[in-house]
This record gives sequence, structure tokens and C-alpha cells, in this order.
Amino acid sequence: MIPIMKVTTKGRIKGQISIPQKIREQFHLLPGTNVEFLPQGDAAAIRPAEGEPEMRFPQWLKNAQGSATAELRTDEIMATTRGEDLAHGAR
Repeated sequence: MIPIMKVTTKGRIKGQISIPQKIREQFHLLPGTNVEFLPQGDAAAIRPAEGEPEMRFPQWLKNAQGSATAELRTDEIMATTRGEDLAHGAR
């Protein structure tokens, strides 16, 4: 669970607010990230919008887990990534 910390910021004339740096870092809100405001009673939660890259990666990782099918040893995989041919030595 994320520790609760109270941070305040002042709204600008057009209703713009700045999200404090510690909060942006904690929730990976990079410049240009779209956010969603979710009303919750007399408060609002802010989170990265659905489909943002930071939200897509955890889903991709979850889907990818256990999907490797290559029956290669680690040294064979490493040789392949280096462009080496184990049967004939390095290229």
C-alpha cells in the first residue's frame, strides 16, 4: 500500500494545477501523460489515463509471462543475440 502524504498546490487562473514532483514520480506521470480525474465523494482521484504507455506496459508484461516457447539454453540465446553461430564459431 502507498503511504499517505498530504501535498498542497495552488490552482492557476484557468483552473490549471501542478502535480507535485514527488507525486508525479511515484505514479510515473511523465510530461505529456494524459490523466483521468475520478470523482470520489468530496474528493477526486487522479491517475494515468487508460491506454497510456505506463498503463500498457504492466498489462503487456502480465500477458507475456510464461509465453516463451523457445527450447534454447541461455548460452544459445546469448550467442544468438550477439550474432554468433555456435556450430561454426563466431561470425
